[in-house]
Amino acid sequence: MARQQFASDNYAGACPQAMHWLGEANASGHEPAYGDDRWTQRSTDMLRQLFDIECDVYYVFNGTAANSLALASLCQSYHSVICSPVAHIETDECGGPEFFSNGSKLLVGENQSPAAQLGKLTPEAIHTLVTKRSDIHYPRPQVVSITQATEMGTVYSLDEVRAISWMAQKHNLRVHMDGARFANAVAHLGCSPADITWRAGVDVLCFGGTKNGLPVGEAVVFFDRKLSEDFAWRVKQAGQLASKMRFISAPWVGLLENDVWLHNARHANAMAQKLYTGMLSIAGVTTLHPPQANGVFAQLPPEAVAALQAKGWKFYQFIAGGGCRFMCAWDTAPESVEALLADMRAVMAG
Repeated sequence: MARQQFASDNYAGACPQAMHWLGEANASGHEPAYGDDRWTQRSTDMLRQLFDIECDVYYVFNGTAANSLALASLCQSYHSVICSPVAHIETDECGGPEFFSNGSKLLVGENQSPAAQLGKLTPEAIHTLVTKRSDIHYPRPQVVSITQATEMGTVYSLDEVRAISWMAQKHNLRVHMDGARFANAVAHLGCSPADITWRAGVDVLCFGGTKNGLPVGEAVVFFDRKLSEDFAWRVKQAGQLASKMRFISAPWVGLLENDVWLHNARHANAMAQKLYTGMLSIAGVTTLHPPQANGVFAQLPPEAVAALQAKGWKFYQFIAGGGCRFMCAWDTAPESVEALLADMRAVMAG
């Protein structure tokens, strides 16, 4: 078997439960196209049950489309979206949110506070950007976007999400949640998906499936159904409407059935904790903060980084302020964590 890597949870394959229902959908014969099939209906009903609300659900191929189209549905071209400086929509969407909204500007919060250093947006940062200017030359703030879990592997608490939503409502802003690793955040918090989303003031969630064991596909969940008016047309225009939608939606049945999504996330989080604990005992390795989701961030000497890469290990360095990011996945094996730690110990000792 090929070595498991720690560059991204996107490296992992699809979990067996997702693949089972993909096979069932394939074996079901001819089905209506463009989402009128039984699998799309079943999985969307399961999501409504999971969130305990009559929400609108749309499936798209990837997270960039999910975030970009969701934000475009909340904004006009002259509006702006407030986010963290390290938010994925700011750093890694290739201008997708701006493109699909016809020009809505991203306004990033400060990066000096303790919360900002952990990848979080704060109510104070939102208030500062909203009240900075009110003249017609300033792009009018319309949406607050938070990432749960953050790009730094931290998780917003229930109180933090509620405080952000309160500030957003005070200024008549909508709240968007980038939930590429939403499952990992819920696993860490131990709360219900409803409590950390619509009950806390979130209007729309981009629920990540790909990083949690799906072969492809994200769910855009509108808790305020008025906001999803015409969203189906946005999806179609953006080239995100799958003709054979059942091959995106059926694997969601496998993920949602018996809380597989939560089991997968808990395992990924546990492997990150195991990796973090192991790193604490290696002299010369400095961990940035304890993991709350499935990512571990650490500072290693440049020669150690090069040596690990020479041994075939893959991990990213452009996210953690010059440090290294090690991501665990739903299928990360304890033996893979031990192998990485063993090589890290050998490299640092050398």
